[in-house]
Amino acid sequence: MSTASGAAYAPEPVPAPVVGPGEFPFAAVGLDHGHVYGMCEGLIGAGGTLTWVWDPDPVKVERFRARFPQARAARSEDEVLGDPAVRLVAGAAVPSERCALGLRVIAAGKDYFTDKAPLTTLDQLAAAREATARTGLKYAVYYSERIHVEAAVLAGQLVERGAIGRVVQVLALGPHRLGSGRPDWFFDRERYGGILCDIGSHNMEQMLHYTGASGGTVVNASIANYANPRTPGLDDFGDANVVLDNGATGYCRVDWFTPDGLRTWGDGRTLLLGTDGYIELRKFVNVGTDEGPGHVFLVDGTSEHHLVTRGDVGYPFFGRLILDCLERTETAMTQEHAFAAAELSIRAQLGARDLTPGPGRGTSRPGA
Repeated sequence: MSTASGAAYAPEPVPAPVVGPGEFPFAAVGLDHGHVYGMCEGLIGAGGTLTWVWDPDPVKVERFRARFPQARAARSEDEVLGDPAVRLVAGAAVPSERCALGLRVIAAGKDYFTDKAPLTTLDQLAAAREATARTGLKYAVYYSERIHVEAAVLAGQLVERGAIGRVVQVLALGPHRLGSGRPDWFFDRERYGGILCDIGSHNMEQMLHYTGASGGTVVNASIANYANPRTPGLDDFGDANVVLDNGATGYCRVDWFTPDGLRTWGDGRTLLLGTDGYIELRKFVNVGTDEGPGHVFLVDGTSEHHLVTRGDVGYPFFGRLILDCLERTETAMTQEHAFAAAELSIRAQLGARDLTPGPGRGTSRPGA
């Protein structure tokens, strides 16, 4: 078994910054989810210059500035949107508010980079599609479990090289730890969008990316609140089966059941079945070992390979996004791909059968 990244499966070179200081000013607006830190770190690593931060909660702003002291605290959202130097606004607002923020950013003539889920309803999706088509501005999405995880990036490179042939099935598992101290909106389905819309968007995006599909149909989906009756608005479980438009299939399972005994927040795994081999990603932990995160297991026609990512892959999405904004290209992620993943997630949530024990068990959600 190979335990090193030999020539055939070595990652592409770690991407260097694509711009110099001050060449791509961006701002952070909306600090409701901690993903905004990763979004900003990715852009800074690619050469972006963080200039402003705004959130109505001054505590969140000061916490953010403790990590990014270069960001000036704006007096209002309008101050940020009114700055002609700002090229892009990154935000992680409450999910149900992300689309409205994006439309304001686009109306101000700037590109938008939002945390997933990028929106929570089909009406919002239609509005976002209309705004981007009309203006040519971007509504980019931080699907972090692929674009900001080195194992997932390496898997994409291997698929592009044909290491496992055509990918015909993607199985994506997204367990999370519930923990304590969650904000009120986290338990309000109308605000966070439901588990398949929210966490499931990561997995829908991976199905599309690794198979090369441009869309698909949700053929079965379910949600449940199995273990949190005091917060009935929380879906603590969800799964979905998808048939993609190129004939491949996908399955995702997402949940809030990571036990306290696991050393990290979730044992996220992705399995890619190809016509000439398969890949398993153990992104955040290799259970029962001290090997850390970043594992790519690949089996091809000649051998078994265990590749471990340790800062040797990097995150090319961010530099590509910056250049896309400057050059008006689509190399990081196409706009339609970002929206297609969101649409699959919303449709899965709307059509999900509710398996919550008690009255209403086995029913579909309104709007399915």
